[in-house]
Amino acid sequence: MTVAKKDIKKINVEDQKDPMVPLPFVVVDSWEEYPGCNTIVVKPADERGECVFKPGQFHMIHTFGVGEVPISNCSDESDTDSLTFTIMDVGEVSAALCNLKKDDQIGLRGPYGSAWPLEKAKGKDVVIVSGGLGLPPVRPIIYHILKNRDAYGKLTLIHGARTPSHLVYTDELKEWDERDDMECIVTVDDAYGYEWDGNLGLVTEYIKGLSLDPKNTLGITCGPEIMMKFAVAALQEHGLTSDDVYVSMERNMKCAIGHCGRCQYAPYFVCKDGPVFPFSGVERLFAIKEV
Repeated sequence: MTVAKKDIKKINVEDQKDPMVPLPFVVVDSWEEYPGCNTIVVKPADERGECVFKPGQFHMIHTFGVGEVPISNCSDESDTDSLTFTIMDVGEVSAALCNLKKDDQIGLRGPYGSAWPLEKAKGKDVVIVSGGLGLPPVRPIIYHILKNRDAYGKLTLIHGARTPSHLVYTDELKEWDERDDMECIVTVDDAYGYEWDGNLGLVTEYIKGLSLDPKNTLGITCGPEIMMKFAVAALQEHGLTSDDVYVSMERNMKCAIGHCGRCQYAPYFVCKDGPVFPFSGVERLFAIKEV
């Protein structure tokens, strides 16, 4: 969808200090990961935009005339020329984002939220467990560790998807699997009808098979809450404490600055206090279905 110039001008206001005002960005590339899931690469449309963030943070992405949604950054933080987002079509706004083509314009607010504990992870082994579209938010961590390899210990990624057709970044997963400085385990729940000779089963099965030093390991997990709950439990069975496991919470952020209350998670606002939390901070809440 191509946006008319008159619509783009709506965000070219003088007071750019207003956190609710998005800045214009232009799509420079887009592709389909699988039907209903697309990745877009954007660059600033003028000198006001910046491509900076910390791994784990998100942006509010505005589609003109439709609305905006929070999407985690999944690009390399060292690339300050562009930002990358992977989006699943689950509603009107995300559908519009999935239909974006090169040269289309969007608005961005952010980045917002807390980041993954990369400083705390220095010198330690890092185990990353992701499920489905939980891989994009942890992708920047992998980039960071691989570019600063001597600062971290062993890197392990365990990623799960429903079927082989629900995998994202398939070429990259293959590249990571072939590296000798990280372990990449990819598994699917169901491969019936697919030409798949990879792993089968839940990510928790492969966590249990790891050999970990609990005093020197940091756990990171992102995906559906039920998956994170059992992934954390499996890491705890290895001896990791709740302080050494981090989760990323997904909530319906609206303002992203803690004003509207849409993303309230008991005493927290996910947009400001999260989305990344040490599990020790939200462990009690995970047991409460209503939260």
